[in-house]
Amino acid sequence: MPDALNDALKDAVLDGVLAHAEKDGFTPASLTRVLRERGAPDTLFPNGMAGVIAYWSERTDTMLAENLKGANLLQLPMRKRIQVAVLARLAILKPHKAAARKAALLLALPQHAGLGAELVWHSADVIWRAAGDLSTDFNYYSKRGILAGVLSSTMIAWFGDDSADQAATITFLEARIDNVMQFEKLKARVKDACSPKTGTAA
Repeated sequence: MPDALNDALKDAVLDGVLAHAEKDGFTPASLTRVLRERGAPDTLFPNGMAGVIAYWSERTDTMLAENLKGANLLQLPMRKRIQVAVLARLAILKPHKAAARKAALLLALPQHAGLGAELVWHSADVIWRAAGDLSTDFNYYSKRGILAGVLSSTMIAWFGDDSADQAATITFLEARIDNVMQFEKLKARVKDACSPKTGTAA
């Protein structure tokens, strides 16, 4: 099956699953029903609902990357770039917030914890790239690892925030970004202090 056709079929199945996820959750029975309704083969998602959720996360990241291209992120301070990007991802998920909560619960199970970590790492990578990060050294990994934690904790806060303006989520996110920025400043000071000093001895 050509990639474009395969992706279109996956999109159709994912949309069908999401339409019922708030009520039915991400169950094997729900996936089987939607596959039959869409005339899709059982092998479309060989990893079952975990594969559906992974595809949803990847599709969300693709949409996020496209949306951020027109957001003029690079004109903003770094902390604001991260905030805008994280909130933009939540905005994409908002129409299916209840489903996202159930997906997060499924990924929190021991058998899916590795997949969950992989997906949030990928999301963090997409955000850092959109924010203009070009690091290739240890900072590449530390930045993504830290942002993955920010993303995960902010989503948990978002799941419990039913306000129209998401004020509680924004406040929580700003506090987490403050923590990250303070850590980065401390790390820079330590690196500078440990760097060999050059100069002419008196």
